[in-house]
Amino acid sequence: MTDAPSPSGAPAHRHSLWVVLLVVCIGQFMVVLDVSVVNVALPAIQRSLHFTEANLQWVVTAYALTFGGLLLLGGRLADLFGRRRIFLIGLGLFTVASIAGGFAPNQGTLVAARALQGIGGAVLSPATLTIITVTFTENHARARALGVWSAVAAGGGAAGALFGGVLTDLLSWRWILFINVPIGIVAIVVARIVIAESRATGERQPLDVAGAVTVTAGMIALVYAIVRTDQVPWGSAQTIGILAVAAVLLGAFVLIEARLASHPLVPLRMFASRALTGANAAMFCFGASMFGMWFFLTLYLQQVLGFSPLTTGYAFLPQTAAIAIAATIAGRLAPRIGPRPVIVVGALMAAGGLFWLSFIGVGQSYWANAFGGGVLATFGMGLAFTPIALAATAGVRAHEAGLASGLVNTSRQIGAALGLAVLSTVVADHMRSYLDQTFHGPAFTTPAQAQAAHQHLVATASASGYAQGFGIAAAIALAGAVLALVIPAHPRRPDPSPAGAGAGAVIEGPLPAPEPA
Repeated sequence: MTDAPSPSGAPAHRHSLWVVLLVVCIGQFMVVLDVSVVNVALPAIQRSLHFTEANLQWVVTAYALTFGGLLLLGGRLADLFGRRRIFLIGLGLFTVASIAGGFAPNQGTLVAARALQGIGGAVLSPATLTIITVTFTENHARARALGVWSAVAAGGGAAGALFGGVLTDLLSWRWILFINVPIGIVAIVVARIVIAESRATGERQPLDVAGAVTVTAGMIALVYAIVRTDQVPWGSAQTIGILAVAAVLLGAFVLIEARLASHPLVPLRMFASRALTGANAAMFCFGASMFGMWFFLTLYLQQVLGFSPLTTGYAFLPQTAAIAIAATIAGRLAPRIGPRPVIVVGALMAAGGLFWLSFIGVGQSYWANAFGGGVLATFGMGLAFTPIALAATAGVRAHEAGLASGLVNTSRQIGAALGLAVLSTVVADHMRSYLDQTFHGPAFTTPAQAQAAHQHLVATASASGYAQGFGIAAAIALAGAVLALVIPAHPRRPDPSPAGAGAGAVIEGPLPAPEPA
């Protein structure tokens, strides 16, 4: 299958190539930015729309589930129906969803808007990378363009925490969504002018829509069942029924991929590679632990330590620097000594940082626990992310490297969604139990004293719950280190064979870019 410009689009002139790069980087920046920009605004969103402690995670999870579940399908849509067309559709969906989320009058509307943003991101993100690869045909120029794209992907996550703090502090949490609207409109107008249409030529392989829908719906049902346990017990008919629906949908996904789909979204035969299997298992754990860390650390800084959203954004900057430095070190070490030891060391450091964070409490300073634990955890994740991508792509044939990198991205997003649901439910239950069991003390003489005592009690319960969440996240990161041992010391790409050369379509998806969520 080759790439060719469509008759409907004229090839881009040389002087406009970098304009094309600018436009697609803006699209990728929006996708990555919205992973991190929301977290700083979570306490403001919770107060405004009256989210419970357990349900607040849906603001993050709705995006992660649809983005992760549909990412591989988005890569094939771009190849089959035209990269520019799919890029524009993704931008349009993302922009419309941002408008809906900004005006959301209630919890359901906001969560639905975030899910629609995830769909737009799943369509948009693979198209950005594919447009670069077909627009920049000269090797040196392509390498420079991909370097810019990678920097923007990492920078979007770094900027998200700071932008979220500024917008929430100075305007409103709604502006973290509204800010996408003018950017998206300008990008759509310019993209229609400068980006040439192209699509993969040759035999058109059918889309595995059934596989994408069943895995996404199954994960949503599973997360919903977990989160609902803060209102109904695990043994209730409601919970068991929803878990049964999730099991049926996920079982149907496995059946579709193994037997029914002529061109499966996720060819299960690929998991015969120890490198690919170990890399995805480790990334699933890292997604669960690190998204949980950023979620709870944001709430701790604002609700317990009393930070403003802007100060919280600044507080995350050392973690961004730690990721960047560690990723640079890992990029040099992994090719020399193999990815496995770098992943294991990074995972152990991340687990250590999260364990450090589990000692947080009321009345402590940011520097005592939050700074050290957060920087150590993110430095460890920065070490692990790049070698995971190297291990995954080295364990498959060259024509399947794009699919392998897309699978790793999907594992991170699904791990983040499922892990955050579990951790949020555990933390909310712990906080509720703490408040129920704690002695409230004698009656106070003034309303001000009573209010101050209540606030201190709630802050103490919150800190205790978040500490437990960090402890569980540390255990999950430690499990990631153990699972990384499945990866061979020096994974080698299988020899290409005539029988396997045409198996599966190349899914051109982005490598996992470490960004703070």
